[in-house]
Formats: sequence, structure tokens, C-alpha cells
Amino acid sequence: MIVDFLADYYHNIENYSVLSQVDPGYLQKNLPSYAPFGSESIEIILQDIKRHIIPGITHWQSPNFFAFFPSSGSTAGFMGEMLSTGLNTVGFNWLSSPAATELETMVMDWLGQELRLPKEFLFTGHGGGVIDRMLNLIGRDNIGKLVVYGSDQTHCAVQKAAHIAGFDPNNFRAIKTSRSSSFSLLPQSLLKTIQKDLHSGLVPCYLCATVGTTSTTAIDPVGALCHVAKNYGMWIHVDAAYAGSACICPEFRHLIDGVEDADSFSLNAHKWFLTNLDCCCLWVKDPNSLIKSLSTNPSYLHNNASESKQVVDYKDWQITLSRRFRALKVWLVLRSYGISNLRNFLRSHVEMAKSFEELVKLDKRFEIVVPRNLAMVCFRVIPSVAHGGDANEINRKLLDSMNESGRVYMSHAMVDGMFIIRCAIGATLTQQEHVIIAWKIVQEHANTILNKTAISA
Repeated sequence: MIVDFLADYYHNIENYSVLSQVDPGYLQKNLPSYAPFGSESIEIILQDIKRHIIPGITHWQSPNFFAFFPSSGSTAGFMGEMLSTGLNTVGFNWLSSPAATELETMVMDWLGQELRLPKEFLFTGHGGGVIDRMLNLIGRDNIGKLVVYGSDQTHCAVQKAAHIAGFDPNNFRAIKTSRSSSFSLLPQSLLKTIQKDLHSGLVPCYLCATVGTTSTTAIDPVGALCHVAKNYGMWIHVDAAYAGSACICPEFRHLIDGVEDADSFSLNAHKWFLTNLDCCCLWVKDPNSLIKSLSTNPSYLHNNASESKQVVDYKDWQITLSRRFRALKVWLVLRSYGISNLRNFLRSHVEMAKSFEELVKLDKRFEIVVPRNLAMVCFRVIPSVAHGGDANEINRKLLDSMNESGRVYMSHAMVDGMFIIRCAIGATLTQQEHVIIAWKIVQEHANTILNKTAISA
């Protein structure tokens, strides 16, 4: 019954408003304020889902969803998720579910090989954890001297993680980028910032280089940034949450050139790799750096396998104890599609983005704000056609108007003082026809808004 419900949902998904149009608090007005005392049938529950939950869903799997970054699910990913949920294993250490641990190590090596990551990332790394090493050098009482570096385009999660880890919030460096460098973090800007901190008696500790920033899909020059950071003994992480998946394609692998000098690398398979949410893949050269920081060994978890040091206990690689069997869905995706079809899937979205980019360029009222990287196009109405109005406000109105129509959903970013519209192509069901229609919708709403602006000018 649930499978039939979902099949009907996907069959009719284009009939729904892509962006939910409900008002805040709508659900409290439609559902009881207390839990039922007795049981209810699944038929009744599904009726409520259809009547009350579906209207409050923003439909990320819609072929007309172009906001944020994609969350590209698939039948294989869904089946893997169903198997994982059905088996309901809690794989915190090898003994608690050997298959969960061993499949994860194998799948991560499969992916790492297709990304052409250095062998040091494939469970054979050596080295040390930088934070531990730094604190040993300067004394743990001086943790307030450690500095984290990124750009003003680095994902906000990095700053949140630094705060949770105990870094002084004042020691997070969001180094300014500019349009002239396509909003990439420049090595000379990093070096200048590091030298200033050293002069102030601070200790450079961690660098996050991003391959595919959220706002504009900017590509930080990984190799050049590593060259700077290595001179100061910093831990270097490469965040390729979105763009990393594309690097299984030989023509895009250059985007992570220099990763051999990094300490860790990550991508989100749930963004653009047909793997249902959630699934973040992290490689580290030295797992011991995680184990030293995160390991716990209470007596009730003692077992011969762990004590033999021949197995991986993933509880020591993460903050939480429990661990879902996420590898199962990645395994199903890799086996069901194969690398060749996965590459074609990724390439198809890049080609669609190229066609959207060309459509934007043909309309002289618009401009491409930054060169397109992969499958995201950043554009805006140019100030000269705003009839004296505020260009940012006109673009904001354009985006709101499109999204409120329910026909498409795009999102925005503010870069260099510009309000830009982001069209991120990557939903599993999106085809060329949806991209063409999306651009027509942009033009329709632009015509209306610009005509109103001209009349009121």
C-alpha cells in the first residue's frame, strides 16, 4: 500500500506546486493536538498524509525543482533505504553488524577509486590529527589561539562545526572573495590572512577548501591552497559536497587536482549521486586522528574482534554511537547503475545547464553573473533594464513571483552585493523539456515585473 502510494505520488508529482504554498502553523489547525489513544488504520493515516502532509511538502523530487542543490533519489537508492530500514541494524562497531562495517569500507574504496583519490585515502593512510598535534605543541589551555580558515563562500556548517569543536568564534576567518576571481579563495589571500594571524600570536590550524560552493559553485584551487597551508602544518579538508560526485567523470576530475595534499575529502552522495537522503562520504588519510579524538571504550562494548585491532569500529569515527547502514543504498546504486550510467546521468544535467545558460545569454535583459560550473547557472536581470529601480529588488520580486506560481522553484544568493538567481539542475526526473519551460517561466514573470516597473518609473 505504501509503495503504491509513493508510485502514485511520483506519477502525479508535476501536478503539485513545487514550493509548498501553506502558511506557518497550518498543520496545527488540521491535526489533533493530542496522540490517539487507540490504533488507527493505515488507510486513515494515508488519507491524512494526502490531505494534510502533501500540501506542506516542497517537492524536491519534482523535475521542476531547481533550488539549492539537488537531492537526487532513485529506485535503487529507495530500495537500499528500504532494506536498511527493514534490517534496522545499529552498526556502531564491527561485532554489532559485521556486514554493515565491511560493506561500508568496500563501498568507500570503490568510490575512492573512481574519484582517483590517492591510495592514502583508501584505509591505508598515515599521519596525525592536526588539532591534537597543535594542542600538544602549544598546550591545551591555548585552544583559544587556534584559527580556522575558509572563504566568505564556505558553507555555514563549517563555522558551526568550529564553534561546536570549541574554537573561539572570533578565530574563524571567512576570507573575502570577489567576482573577478569567480568567488574562489585565492592562495595569496589565504597567505596574507595567515601571516597576519601569526603576527598576532595566533596558530593556523584548519583550512576548508570548497569544490562547488553553495552560492555560485565556485571552485577553490585545491592544490595551490594546500601548498600554502602545508607550510604551517594545518589540517586541510576539501569540501566537495555537491561537485564531488561529478569527479567520477574523467573530464571533471581536474576540479579536485591537488587533493593528494589534503588530509580529508568529502562529498554528499545524496545530492547528485542518485542516493536517497542522507549519505555523506568522508575520506581521511589517517583514521587514527579521528579515533584518538572520538574513541570511547566502555566495558560493555569490549569484544575480541575490536581488541584484535583487525576491524573498523565506526563508533570511533563519529560523535554519536549509533550508525545506520547507509552503505547498503550506495552499494545498490553503484551496482544497479554502474559507473558508466552514473557518468551519463551527471553529464546529462551538465548539458541541460549549458542549454539553460545559452537561453539566458540570448535575452539581453539578463546576464550570467559567474561562469557556469557543472550544472548550476547563476543569473540576474541587469541593472540597466530596471528603469531606475533597484536591481536587487527587481530580481528578488522576479524570484518570488516565479516560486509563488508553483510551476518552478529556484533559490537565490547574495554575492558582492548582488542578488542573484540560482538554477541548479540535478533532479532525477528533470529532462531538457523542463529546462526550456523553466526559462519560459522566467521570461514570463520578468516581462510582467519589468513592465510594471517601467509604468511606475
